[in-house]
Amino acid sequence: MRVQSPSSIKTYKHCPRKYFYQYIAKLPTVPNIHQIRGNIVHAVLEKFFQANMGGIDDGNFPQRLHLIMQDLLVKEWKGDRERLDLLGMSEDQYVRYFEDSMSMLSNWLHQFCEKIRKSPLSFPRAWAALVPREQEQHYQSQKFYVRGFIDAVEEIDGQIRVMDYKTDKDPDIEKHRLQLAIYALLYKEKHGTLPDKSGIYFLKGGEQHITVDEGLVEFAKREIAMVHEKTQSLDKKTYPKNITPLCKWSTGQCDFYDTCFNED
Repeated sequence: MRVQSPSSIKTYKHCPRKYFYQYIAKLPTVPNIHQIRGNIVHAVLEKFFQANMGGIDDGNFPQRLHLIMQDLLVKEWKGDRERLDLLGMSEDQYVRYFEDSMSMLSNWLHQFCEKIRKSPLSFPRAWAALVPREQEQHYQSQKFYVRGFIDAVEEIDGQIRVMDYKTDKDPDIEKHRLQLAIYALLYKEKHGTLPDKSGIYFLKGGEQHITVDEGLVEFAKREIAMVHEKTQSLDKKTYPKNITPLCKWSTGQCDFYDTCFNED
């Protein structure tokens, strides 16, 4: 049985034909700025929590943390310059996306610093309390054949939270309920207990969470089972097209647009 992920399930529910091209036919996809920039931002946030915090105290932590974040982004951005250059962007576009990425990270960092300010603990102890237990961890269910990368597992105020970072323009957590439900299921299978919350750091907005209960996990199980059932076939005709404005838009198109609309 094919191992699914939140991304593959979302793709199937959006367009079964796209699922076929990507996960069964395994046609190549085209890198884009949003994908590459997302990878860079995730890498920066992961390395941020691994940075040396020596010499930082209650009086200077906001400025020092901002410099650390900025230096990490510059390093990661330059390290991915080769892939970014392949996109054929102008220098203005290159700078604009860098600045937009820094703005998102600064927004997240401002909220992180507010948590430290509100803590009764000294900076070193508040920092230690906020560092995630796990980062960028691969979880895979042997029972339900589903996997996912959880960006952060945190313990905040005695509650366990599984969190994801997103660069979405639209901070609507309900659009991601299935992904968060799958993360809760994966966490429970690995640790034997449910997390208290499953949520998202919307880097252009703020953090949002949903409460985890058995009903949420059962929802994940039903959706996973449905996609497993619907994706056993290798026949393209059993994966219908779902034609929407997301097939082609003013600045781009689906990776499989030409194949999809020139076949059959």
